[in-house]
Amino acid sequence: MTYTVGMPKLWSATIDAHRRDVRDAILDATAKLVAERGLSAVAMSEVAEVSGIGRATLYKYFADVPAILTAWHERQVSAHLAELETVREQSGNAGDRLGLVLERFAMISHEHHDTELVALLHRGDHMVHAHDRLRAMVRDLIAEGAKAGELRDDVSPGELATYCLHALTAASSLPSKPAVKRLVNVTLAGLRRSP
Repeated sequence: MTYTVGMPKLWSATIDAHRRDVRDAILDATAKLVAERGLSAVAMSEVAEVSGIGRATLYKYFADVPAILTAWHERQVSAHLAELETVREQSGNAGDRLGLVLERFAMISHEHHDTELVALLHRGDHMVHAHDRLRAMVRDLIAEGAKAGELRDDVSPGELATYCLHALTAASSLPSKPAVKRLVNVTLAGLRRSP
C-alpha cells in the first residue's frame, strides 16, 4: 500500500518548504563561512554547525563544499536574472528599458568583484544557460529598439548584445558607481542610431 495517494497537498507543500529552508540554510551558512575564512578553509562539519543541521542531513543534500557553492551560485545567478527580467518588463520604450537592464547588469558586475570564489564558480555549466538567457534578453530589446527606429539596425541585434555584455563586464574592475554609469552611457551611445 502506498501512502502518497491520499496524502493531502498541504503535507507535501510543507515538506517541500522545509526542504527549501534546509537547503537555503546550508547555502547561506557556506557562503558566510567562505566569505569569512576563504574557500579552502571551510569543512562540511563547520557548515553543519553554522547552519544548525546535522552532518548526516547535510550529506543528504550535498556531497561536499564545492557542490554547495555551485548550488549557492546557481541561486544567486537565478536571482540576478529574475531581477533583470523584472527591469526589462517595466513600461517605456525599448531603448529606455535596454538602458535600465544594461545599467543593472553593470551594477551587479560591479558589486560582485572578481574573487577567487567568483572565478571558480563562473566556470560552471550553469553559467552557459544564464549567459544565453541574458544575451537573448538584451538581443530582443535591441531588436525591438531597432524596429522602432530608436537603435541602430546596421549590425545584427545578436552581435550588439554580445558587444554590450562583454563591454559591461568591465564594470567589475571599475572604482565607483559613477564610473559604472559612464561605462553604461558609452555603451548605449554605441547602440543609438546615427542622426
